[in-house]
Amino acid sequence: MTIKKNQPDKNKSNQIVTDARRNQELREQSYRGQALKLYPWVCGRCTREFDHKNLTELTVHHKNHNHDDNPSDGSNWELLCIYCHDNEHSRYEETRFGSSTANKSTTPVSTHNPFADLKSLLGSKS
Repeated sequence: MTIKKNQPDKNKSNQIVTDARRNQELREQSYRGQALKLYPWVCGRCTREFDHKNLTELTVHHKNHNHDDNPSDGSNWELLCIYCHDNEHSRYEETRFGSSTANKSTTPVSTHNPFADLKSLLGSKS
């Protein structure tokens, strides 16, 4: 029994390479691709450095929170890691919709002073 080697379909492999190159060009034209070319791969808040292995954890943050504002000079972008990016958006939402501290009562929580009569208690033992 002889083993036949399957000849790779050259048209199929050429199509895969063509699709990969087209997708790379589209990614580079996106604002994320542009920002990754403009800025060093470092989080703008925690200064964590990134490489090709963990680059997916680096996000583009819009400084004015308008995702349609994408100037080609990158003036509305900053690179943030996913943790700092989530933190930034949660802080923005708190300021936008009000924080939970606005609903707190103004009455004091505790009025008891455990050391109020300490001097008289210590003085009576002598």
